Formats: sequence, C-alpha cells, structure tokens
Amino acid sequence: MGDQSTGRAFIGSFTSAGGRGILAVSVDGATGALTETGASDAIADPSYLALARIAGQPVLYAVSETAEGAVAAFDVRGASPRQHGARVPVCGAGPTHLTVFDDHLLTANYSSGSISVLPLDDEGRPEPVSGVLQHEGSGPDPDRQRGPHAHQVLADPSGRWVLGVDLGTDTVHVCTLDAKAGELTVHGETSLRPGTGPRHLAFHPAGTHAYVLNELQPTLTVCRWDGATGRLDPVGEVPVVPEGVTPRTYPSEVVVSPDGSHLWVANRGHDSIAVLAVDANRERVELTTTVPCGGHWPRDLKLDPAGRRLYVANERSGNVTWFDVAPGSGVPRRAGSLDAPAASCVVFA
Repeated sequence: MGDQSTGRAFIGSFTSAGGRGILAVSVDGATGALTETGASDAIADPSYLALARIAGQPVLYAVSETAEGAVAAFDVRGASPRQHGARVPVCGAGPTHLTVFDDHLLTANYSSGSISVLPLDDEGRPEPVSGVLQHEGSGPDPDRQRGPHAHQVLADPSGRWVLGVDLGTDTVHVCTLDAKAGELTVHGETSLRPGTGPRHLAFHPAGTHAYVLNELQPTLTVCRWDGATGRLDPVGEVPVVPEGVTPRTYPSEVVVSPDGSHLWVANRGHDSIAVLAVDANRERVELTTTVPCGGHWPRDLKLDPAGRRLYVANERSGNVTWFDVAPGSGVPRRAGSLDAPAASCVVFA
C-alpha cells in the first residue's frame, strides 16, 4: 500500500501570460494528486522557484523573470505563500534559475548572461547583490547565441563548486564562492559542441557524472565530473527524441532517477517525456521511448521526493500533469492533471 501522507509543492508561472503567480498545492501521498491551497501574485513572472530551510523554517525563493530582474523570499508555513522581506533587484536581466548555496542566493540571468550573488540574512531574506559574474562569448546560432545566456546555476554534490550553464556560449562554468566577500570566481570552463545551447544539467547520484541537456539541438551531453578537482569532461552526446521528429524540439529539463538507472527529459515542441536508460558505468545513455507530456510546451519536469512520480509543468496548455513511473522500465504513465495557467516550475517541500 502506498504512502497515505500529504505533502506540499509550489508551482511557478508567468503572470505576463495569464499565470496567477505562485500556487501552493497539497500532494496526496497515495495518488500523487495536486490540490490548490492558495496563491500569491506578489511579484511578476515568478518562473522559477527554490526551497530551502533557514533557521529551521522553510523559505521559498522566486525569480522575477523580467527585464529588470529580481528575487523575493516567501514564508510558506500558511496555506498561501506570503512575501518575506522586500523584492530585491539582481543587477541582471531575465533571471531564469536560482539556488541557495552557503547562505547566499544565486541567480542565473538569461538576458544579461550573468550570475548574481545575494547574501541571505539570518531569517533567509535576500540582501542587495554582493557580486555579479558576467559571462563572455557567443555561439554559432544567429538568433539565440549572439551573446552569453546563463540559464542555470547549481551546486555540485560535494558542495564545493558552483556550476553555471550558459546557452549562449555553449559552456559550463565551474566556480567557487567566497562566502565572506559574496563573490564568485571562475575555476574552469568546459566547452560543449558549438550550437547545442546547453540549458540545464543534472548529476548522477554517485556524483561522478553530469548530464547536460541541450536546448538548441535535442541532445544530451554526457560528462565525467571530478568533485575533487572541479573538472567537467564531455564524453558523449545522445538524442532525446526519435530520429526525424517534427516539429522542432527544444528540450527544457533533465531528471535522474534516485538509483541512477534512468534519465527523463521534457521536450517542448515534441511535447513529450523522453526515457533514457543509463548503464552501470554511467556513461552509456540510450533513448528507450517517449510518452506524451500531458499538455503543450513542457517547461519543467520534477520527480517527487519518494522518486515514484514525475510532474510536468506544461506552460502553454496551462496545466501540471503527473505520472506514475513504472519500476524497472522507468516509463511514465499519466495519472492526473491540475489546471495552472502559464505553469513554468514545480518544487516540492
């Protein structure tokens, strides 16, 4: 019998496209069903969210993916998110991703091609920007790669390094954070195949490999990761959609199964979830199948804390769809859906 407990999750959305801001939902442990409990439209376009525990309490962070770029913290102990402190500019344009690392909030600013660092106070409220790391360079795509476009920032499994994925320059930056100064320093830079447009990466649970999902070409780049030296080395590239697929596909998110045997990828355009098998050495990855994503334009894909269900934020159809994952094969089976206009992100408490 499945877990009968109820959990919580939060859904980000684009208010400029009809979204209602941040939705708070309950999660039925037995069925995976989502039920809305409240919402907040305190900031514009909270397209990406991150949850952290500060002083023992959960704090939700949201980017405001706007031209001026900002972040805000939210108290989520009640039924609806409540803004916790002021909205703070990130000194960058179009932030698309954020993470909490070593008592700082880091944002990847897509439009300006930079990563910002904001200290957090004792209650988890963001303070003014302490440092901005500006990426440089371009790529061969004349429409999308005229300059840098930082799309994701995250910590590696060891907690020693910060990685910034840049779609515009086809690179992944490996950085260190000086927590006292609140500044990032580049330790190394890994170049991927020109024109692939890396968007997001995910680490294998063993911490020895990373899988970089490309947006401009529907492929996944397999990399070795050395957490002792902060070195990322590409070793192969595999497709995430079947050959000959139309229309053009723009992958958005990659998720690794808890046991590291499978990867799942959300594909916008093809509107699918791709299932990829990972062999024992973690380097041979193979597309096994795709299934419909339960909507249109899947912008985000998340695995629930138990590792049994996938949740897809379908931006253009305005819904979050959940899937039961078959043990062994990793194939998702649609189980339900919640209306969520302009949905862009799902995070679990």
